[in-house]
Amino acid sequence: MTTPYHIMTKPAGSACNLDCTYCFYLEKEKLYDRGATTRMRDDVLERYVRQYIESQDAPEVTFAWQGGEPTLMGLAYYRKAVELQKQYAGGRRINNSLQTNGTLLDDEWGDFLGENGFLVGVSIDGPRELHDHYRVDKRSRPTFDSVMRGIETLQRNKVEFNTLTVVNRHNSDHPLEVYRFLKEIGSTFLQFIPIVERLPERAPAKDGLIQLSLASPPRDGQRRLDVTEWSVGPSKYGEFLVAIFDEWVKRDVGATFVQIFDVSLGAWMGLPAGLCVHAPTCGRGLAMEHNGDVYACDHYVYPEFHVGNVMDAELAAIVDGDAMRKFGADKLDLLPQDCIECDVRFACNGDCPKHRFRRSASGKRDLSYLCPSFKRFFTHIDPYMRIMADLVRSGRPAAQIMRMRPPAE
Repeated sequence: MTTPYHIMTKPAGSACNLDCTYCFYLEKEKLYDRGATTRMRDDVLERYVRQYIESQDAPEVTFAWQGGEPTLMGLAYYRKAVELQKQYAGGRRINNSLQTNGTLLDDEWGDFLGENGFLVGVSIDGPRELHDHYRVDKRSRPTFDSVMRGIETLQRNKVEFNTLTVVNRHNSDHPLEVYRFLKEIGSTFLQFIPIVERLPERAPAKDGLIQLSLASPPRDGQRRLDVTEWSVGPSKYGEFLVAIFDEWVKRDVGATFVQIFDVSLGAWMGLPAGLCVHAPTCGRGLAMEHNGDVYACDHYVYPEFHVGNVMDAELAAIVDGDAMRKFGADKLDLLPQDCIECDVRFACNGDCPKHRFRRSASGKRDLSYLCPSFKRFFTHIDPYMRIMADLVRSGRPAAQIMRMRPPAE
């Protein structure tokens, strides 16, 4: 057995029925033969399911199906996956999560997802105007109505769902509008993911080399501050979170769960990080493409971060191999002095290495682009988190903070 790890599985590769402006994954199709079918074969699926279950030393195993758009695989694929999970479960409890844009969901999907206990994450960026600003289909048409029909399908079929909101240059100016809307549509677990993508340092390579329009994660000095026009501002993400937190801590603790707030409370209680970007090291959250190729991380699907293929090697060997060990350790080993001396390091841990291209005090570009946001957010919530942590340690619900006087900041 190996220590716990997680894989984002891309059964349809980067294929998607939408054409979201900010999507960093659509162009991954260039890593594979043009015109080739990006569908996971049955033999790849079976080998993956068996290995993933067998290599997990835990009573529960969770499969995460993502994309691209994973529903493009069709229901027959997921029925097959569930059958294989039962075949190889070996007494373990199997859970499934599916991250989708929601536009292809109908009652047949709803019936299957509900019957098999899938947790469904729906990508939605706020009310109509904010959502449709970047999230459009292949003909540049808005998608809000289609997504809402998908959510209504899940609700009608009593499928547990949460929402994933990409915080971008546009909706970051409207935090409370986004937050209140998500609550109104029935989401009780909210994820707010900042979009930060760099532009290449020079024109795309020629001579048969793979050409990608977005820069790969910073490495070996190739670090540039120029970001795409849709990337959230370096301070905006923090202000977005602070505005939502201030409303949440007064009204919604215990009723609405915001991922980064839950993760933060864990940090103030001295628990292991519940989110990879804020863990001291990484390397336990990989991504697998439709053909079985395994990459170090969902945001590191570039040739230099390819670490194996499930058809050629055991997953346990890939996850615990030298390349993954170094990849995980580099996050801590390359932490800039600014972070080491920072008061909120225990909660932040330098953010995702993908974002480390801001110039630090040393003159190197090794500090997170979002450093101003995280310093602002974690500093702001500190007095509240101290109180909630004390409440939980004493056996009382954190929601009691809503009946207390606001702490002095």
